Amino acid sequence: MDGDGRVRLDAVARFLQDAAIDDVHETGWGWPDHLWVLRRIHVHVGRPLLEDRTVTMRTWCSSTAAVAAGRRWSLAGDRGGSVEVDSVWIHLGPDARPARLEGFVVYAESTEGRRASTRLELPDPPETARRVPWPLRASDVDLFGHVNNAVYWQAVEELQREAAPDPRLPYRAFLEHRDPLDVEDALELAAFAAGGRLDVGFAVGGSFKAVARIESVERR
Repeated sequence: MDGDGRVRLDAVARFLQDAAIDDVHETGWGWPDHLWVLRRIHVHVGRPLLEDRTVTMRTWCSSTAAVAAGRRWSLAGDRGGSVEVDSVWIHLGPDARPARLEGFVVYAESTEGRRASTRLELPDPPETARRVPWPLRASDVDLFGHVNNAVYWQAVEELQREAAPDPRLPYRAFLEHRDPLDVEDALELAAFAAGGRLDVGFAVGGSFKAVARIESVERR
């Protein structure tokens, strides 16, 4: 939690990730025969988890493609907090190469025939974006030697404190992965805030390994 008692995005990401890992292990679609790499994720915080102390979560497969699948999560707090999450994951075989989803019957019914898209949509931050170094640590790395998904949200949370939407109000957050980040990478964050929106690029050298966006939404 942050100083206001809000459950941060990086904490939500770890919670979701642990639930997904438990799910695929139960169904036989987990490590070491099957690996899943996050392609993109969309978090809609309809009502931030501010005063909630207990969170109930549901998760299901929302779509499929030849080598990818979508996963949805729905989080409901005991004090009214509400978060909806949609994501797309690339399926890898034990050789860590993209592998077709064959015999994926256990998840097929919940998709209702929807197709997963791996297309990325977020643009690069503008050239005028402010750049700050973001040192990576050994503790940021996952089992496969890449930076854990939650670490990206830690960086977004830090930048959000200075500019962008008030996280105590409803907002949307997006994260798209282009290439893996390794702990040896000299990472810079390229941040640009304007009009209730924050764009963040995870820059290594002259390219962006990932991009994120967080934007406010009007209350209904």
